[in-house]
Amino acid sequence: MSYIVVPTEQDALNLENSMIKEHQPRYNVLLKDDKSYPWICVTKELYPRVFMTRTRVRDGSKYYGPYTDGQGVRSVLAVIRELYPLRTCRIPITQDYLNRDRGRLCLQYHIHRCLGCCKGLVSPQEYEAFIDKVKLILRGETAELMNYLRREMARLSEELRFEEAEQLKIQYLAVERYRARSVIISQVIENLDVFGVDDDGKDVFVNYMHLHRGAVVKSLTLQYRRRLDEAPSQILAYAMMEIQERLDVQFREVVVPFLPDIELPDVTFTIPERGDKAKVLEVSAKNATQYKIDYLKRIEWTNPEFKTDRLLERLKKDFRLNELPRHIECFDNSNIQGTNPVASCVVFRNAKPSKKDYRHFNIKTVVGPDDFASMKEVLTRRYSRLMEEGEDLPQLIVVDGGKGQLSAAVEALEEIGLRGTIAVVGIAKRLEEIYFPGDSAPLYIDKNSESLRVIQHLRDEAHRFGITHHRNRRSKSQLASELDQIHGIGEVTVNLLLNRFRSVKRVKEASVRQLEETIGKAKAKILYNALHNPSTNIQ
Repeated sequence: MSYIVVPTEQDALNLENSMIKEHQPRYNVLLKDDKSYPWICVTKELYPRVFMTRTRVRDGSKYYGPYTDGQGVRSVLAVIRELYPLRTCRIPITQDYLNRDRGRLCLQYHIHRCLGCCKGLVSPQEYEAFIDKVKLILRGETAELMNYLRREMARLSEELRFEEAEQLKIQYLAVERYRARSVIISQVIENLDVFGVDDDGKDVFVNYMHLHRGAVVKSLTLQYRRRLDEAPSQILAYAMMEIQERLDVQFREVVVPFLPDIELPDVTFTIPERGDKAKVLEVSAKNATQYKIDYLKRIEWTNPEFKTDRLLERLKKDFRLNELPRHIECFDNSNIQGTNPVASCVVFRNAKPSKKDYRHFNIKTVVGPDDFASMKEVLTRRYSRLMEEGEDLPQLIVVDGGKGQLSAAVEALEEIGLRGTIAVVGIAKRLEEIYFPGDSAPLYIDKNSESLRVIQHLRDEAHRFGITHHRNRRSKSQLASELDQIHGIGEVTVNLLLNRFRSVKRVKEASVRQLEETIGKAKAKILYNALHNPSTNIQ
């Protein structure tokens, strides 16, 4: 099944309408008539009129649309007429008409909705100033109109005229809906061919769109595998030749993202930067990208290892590695002002968590809140042990932190002789900067990159695993009592005592006989002596 990607739901409706009218599918009943979605017309006259129409006449008038919400268009036109005194009559006002003074002022003039165009009471230049503002609104620049409606709603609310404010709110929402003008249908484009390109290095995806009478009526995406490092301009030329052969089309004006490596007689190539053609080119590029996404999903469905290999290749490229990082380890420190300092090590194999290989570390040699020294201690202990036990070493180490933590990790690897063996990077939390050893400038990877998501997952897992261990240690230290420090009294015994006496104070007040009934004679004697003669039996 093939499909065309468009930016909005309104564009989808317009595309469906235009393609049904073009191809006349046998079993479609709806939209096969000659009706169309409405446009807004600004006539080419001495005093232009602004009105909604479903028929376009090629008389030089300017058309905006089409729009799928006819009621919204009517609401916008009503608000525009309240703001600007535009004429609504169909009198063909020309300079000759004004010279003959044939006009007659109507009711719209007397209720201040018109400036008397039919009698020439306003100059064409003054009237054109209103039309220019209306054109801005019709091009989607509705900020001024929406600000006016907001101010009026606020004023009416302050005057407790809530019903009138509600009517303005309805108009405000209509203007918001109205702003979604169709991208894939344009009254300024007659016949056009568009090529959008998505290049991921190995494969190039080229989307072709044909516009007839201003509407997209045909779309096709081709895929090309690079064999000899062909340039994108060469591949675009191949695609154009294939489209000509397969679809039997003759190009006249072709919109492209860059010039193809081909010359065609009587063909004009356009590289748009703004306007309707640029928007259509953007839609074509999105279709090429969507085709690539679907292609990769199909490959991953039939070959699950393909995604892993592709992701590892991306990691290798982004992090400047010499081999695929099938084994990655990430480290993070946790402490509160130096208390209960711990560190965590999480392990990813083939870009997925390997939870059986996760490790906790209690910091032993560092006093106080020193993240750099803690990082150095943990890496030294981790990789010294792996080398002693002959275990596999990772291809990439990630440390959670900036240049300071990275420098400490590099020092640790140098001291144990692994500096040139394992690649190491640091990831800072604030802007997701990636730091490399010896490079003061960080690397900013695309926020949507799959490789960055893997590193973020590593960092988040290390933080979660480390903070959980830190909380457990902190809770245990907070629950520790005098009973835990007595040599010969274990955790089970302490629990028995607290279950019966409920507090350490009551344990101290208990008699030897009460203690013997709970934990036996031997332990009762040790406990009683320790509590009443603190100089003995304390660990």
